[in-house]
Amino acid sequence: MVDTLARSDQDIDANIAKLSSRARVWLLAVASVDVLMVITSMVALNAALPDIALQTNATQGQLTWIVDGYTLVLACLLLPAGAIGDRYGRRGALLAGLAIFALASMAPVFFDSPVQIIVARAVAGIGAAFIMPATLSLLTAAFPKSERNKAVGIWAGVAGSGAVFGFLGTGVLLHFWSWQSIFYAFTAGAVLMFVLTCTITSSRDKTATPVDWIGAVLIGAAVAVFVFGVVEAPVRGWSHPLVWGCMSAGVALSAAFAIVQLMRRHPLLDVRLFSRADFATGSVGITFLFFANFGFFFVAMQYMQLVLGYSPLQTAFALTPLAVPVLILGGTLHLYLPKVGLRVAVTLGLLFLAAGLLCMRTLEADSPYAEMAWPFLLAAIGIGLCTAPTTTAIMHAVPDEKQGVASAVNDTTREVGAALGIAVAGSVLAAQYHHQLAPMIANFPEPIRNSALDSLAHALAIADQMGPQGSQLRDVANTAFLEAMDASLLVLSIALIVAAVFVFIWSPGRDGQQLRVVRRLISRR
Repeated sequence: MVDTLARSDQDIDANIAKLSSRARVWLLAVASVDVLMVITSMVALNAALPDIALQTNATQGQLTWIVDGYTLVLACLLLPAGAIGDRYGRRGALLAGLAIFALASMAPVFFDSPVQIIVARAVAGIGAAFIMPATLSLLTAAFPKSERNKAVGIWAGVAGSGAVFGFLGTGVLLHFWSWQSIFYAFTAGAVLMFVLTCTITSSRDKTATPVDWIGAVLIGAAVAVFVFGVVEAPVRGWSHPLVWGCMSAGVALSAAFAIVQLMRRHPLLDVRLFSRADFATGSVGITFLFFANFGFFFVAMQYMQLVLGYSPLQTAFALTPLAVPVLILGGTLHLYLPKVGLRVAVTLGLLFLAAGLLCMRTLEADSPYAEMAWPFLLAAIGIGLCTAPTTTAIMHAVPDEKQGVASAVNDTTREVGAALGIAVAGSVLAAQYHHQLAPMIANFPEPIRNSALDSLAHALAIADQMGPQGSQLRDVANTAFLEAMDASLLVLSIALIVAAVFVFIWSPGRDGQQLRVVRRLISRR
């Protein structure tokens, strides 16, 4: 099968340069919708977890892995999947990924125990790992360099707003149907996109070097072990031996991967690329962007649903305006990036996002939507300014024949950043909530105290059962949560400011050069 796909893609390679404008636009549309489906699947089940818990008797740990099992498998397979697409054909890899994704998405409709859902989601992650890098590498291989920034910008804008579309789609489905409707929707979407993807052209690495399977195993294990430790951190604590042990092992495996890659004739990833200012800037920028972005979503959704009382559908509509600046700034990348340069665009983007998160710290338990809207707008502008330029920087640093691997680097940094952001924001939120609430409810009976300290959701559920006496518990729990939310947003903002300083110092400017003082330091070395 692989040989057949390779021969088919070889035949198509000769015609890539002759693609019409209409064919390129169609390729861009199909690739963008394909990646949108992968991103929405990362967040779609969050709003459905309460229903899944009630109908399947899933524990809190199992609920976590229903969401994170998909992300973990996706993250650890991205680089190998990107290399396979480069080697054997990117459209073939994309079609294989869509087929796997469709079958795995249908499985939870028939096999509905928590463990079976976790396994199905992990298999869906395998399919997503083949879809994601193939979509971007197909674009960069098909579009001439004069049009590439615009195409990548649109792709990045769609990918950057994917979480918002995921929340909105889930909210609509759950408003009318059960949680199984989410899996029906993903299955139908994957089947439709499989058919449409058959209509686009393909590309592959013409040099056809062998896939570095040793490197693939090392980097897959490194990402899997590291992300596993990060995911377990909010539950077990950052000082737990399993958490820091897994994270340390992930770093050690990454170091081993780098050493092996320097020794290989045909490496999976030329790690020397990280010495390039544009590649390093893109990788750091996209990691911290998704670190803050998904940490922000984790905190903001709880605030809107638990404190303000929004339904999942209302929450989705409240977040929808975030997508507008991201899509606009992604689609106009080719207009502003040559004028301002990578350094200014990414630095400003990170600072805008940090400003939006800091302004959210002024929100109260009864804040109207208007008071949330303008911090959301600042954050959305920051996301839009960062997403497309960082992706473009990574893709432009790598030769055309290795675009699948470059796309996989872009996607892997997104996944690792998202996992870290949720873990850090969740850990700070839980620790500060417990710290703030404990002295406020010292006079309550012990069973009530213990349950209320678990989370705001538990505290509000108990308060509803206490009748008129529950109002005091509700008020102090909301107050504790707001203090904890402020702390989480502050940590995320500080991380963004640190990243912005690094980008400003290290990133190339409009002329493609780093700051003069940095060039001097490098030349002295």
